[in-house]
Amino acid sequence: MNKKTLVLGASLKPNRYSNYAVQRLVANNYEVVAFGMKKGTIKGVTVDTKLLPYKNIDTVTLYLNAEQQKAYYAYVVSLKPKRVIFNPGTENPQFYNILKENNIAFEAACTLVLLSTNQY
Repeated sequence: MNKKTLVLGASLKPNRYSNYAVQRLVANNYEVVAFGMKKGTIKGVTVDTKLLPYKNIDTVTLYLNAEQQKAYYAYVVSLKPKRVIFNPGTENPQFYNILKENNIAFEAACTLVLLSTNQY
């Protein structure tokens, strides 16, 4: 059941959805890794500022707009996640096509809603 999740675009600011997603994932006993612009921790999860070669990533949940995502296309594909979640405001048809070409599932959904409705 433990779907190891990378929160891409994690913010240390507690009022940001990416921060709350890390908190909710931890509260629901998911293994979480995070990448953001500032190093720190959220509920014991280190926010990395360097792209690390994480292993066994099930889900990448995006908190970067379509323009910001471009720099991470190859990185996300290299992780070979089972799925990528495009949270509201992160929708990106160009990235959808790249994921399709690499047989990586994706969905435009809200991580917080999926967690609260037991659909994560």
